[in-house]
Formats: sequence, structure tokens, C-alpha cells
Amino acid sequence: MKLYYSPGACSLSPHIALLEAGLPYDLVKVDLRAKKLENGDDYLKVNPKGQVPALVLDNGELVTEGPVIVQMIADKASAKNLAPARDSVERYKLQEWLNYITGELHKNIGPMFSPVLSDDAKAFFKDRATAKFKYIDGQLAGHDYLMGKQFTVADGYLFTMLAWADLMKFDLSGLSNLKAYQARVAARPKVKEALTKEGLLKAA
Repeated sequence: MKLYYSPGACSLSPHIALLEAGLPYDLVKVDLRAKKLENGDDYLKVNPKGQVPALVLDNGELVTEGPVIVQMIADKASAKNLAPARDSVERYKLQEWLNYITGELHKNIGPMFSPVLSDDAKAFFKDRATAKFKYIDGQLAGHDYLMGKQFTVADGYLFTMLAWADLMKFDLSGLSNLKAYQARVAARPKVKEALTKEGLLKAA
């Protein structure tokens, strides 16, 4: 498999999932502004959407959209318990979390990276996303991870959104459950490995 990524982008979520799953993969860096690969190839020929993540399977099939990719990864390594069993109530709860993160956090924080967005617009998106983080903080009370005691692919995605919130200078200091959760996920060896491979964390 090949994971097309950009350092610190939402592709960090499936990168974490691949490492947690213990699946073999190649990492291919994408310049999202130029839509080029490091060798100069046109990324749009790989993924016409022009976005990351994109996962190319061993048979050449292209899979896009982060929440779908991470579930596929989890299913390919089901023994790792990165997602509950298909058709179970718990699996639908995982999908609920993935949809919430993509629709309520990703889509509110993502526009804040735009250089043309006004400060007022950025403040609007920050307020909206902060309210969503407050909800998640309440849901994490008494839980190690979103689904309880077990780390799942939803946690890699939420962790990526928390990294974005740090970049955008969100003040989440009052959300003690969320901050403890972020530290817990950050301490996972495979999460550190993903950050290191993307150049976001210096190798120890």
C-alpha cells in the first residue's frame, strides 16, 4: 500500500492507523499547493481530488476520504481492535465519532489555515470548533479513549484535530479530560513514530 500524505495534514490520521495496525506501507509526500509529488509527478493523476490522504492498495485501487481509509486499515488488521466488529452497535458508534470529527472539527478548523480568511471569519470557526471540543471533553469523562478503554482509529483522527487546534492557538486549557486524552495519545509509541516520520517530532 502507498499512503499519500502532507506533513501534519489530516493524512496523519491514517498514518497513525497504519502504524498501529502493523501493516506494511510506503509513504509518499505531496506538495498540496503545487499538487506535485517529490519526484515532480502530477499528484492529480494519482488522486483527481487533489487532497490527502489517498491510499493506493496493492492491486492499484485508489481509496480516498480519511474516515473510510482508517476503517479499511482497521479491518485489514482486525486482531489489533482498532475498530469494533462490522455490523456491531459499537461499530456504528465508531462511525458516529468519525463523522462528528470530520463534519464538526475538520470542516471548521480546516478553513482557518487559509491565508485569505479574515480574522473575523477565523474567530467564527474557532468558536464553533471550541464548542465541539467542549462536547468531546464531556464525553471523555471516565474514558481513556473515545470508545472507552480501547484505542481506535477515531482517536488518531481526533488527535490530528487537536494538533491543528494547537497550531491555531486554541485555548483548551480548561478542558481537562481532553488535555489528558491528548497527552495519552501523544505518548503512544506508534503515534510518536508517525510524527517523527512526518518530520513533526525529532527522533529521540
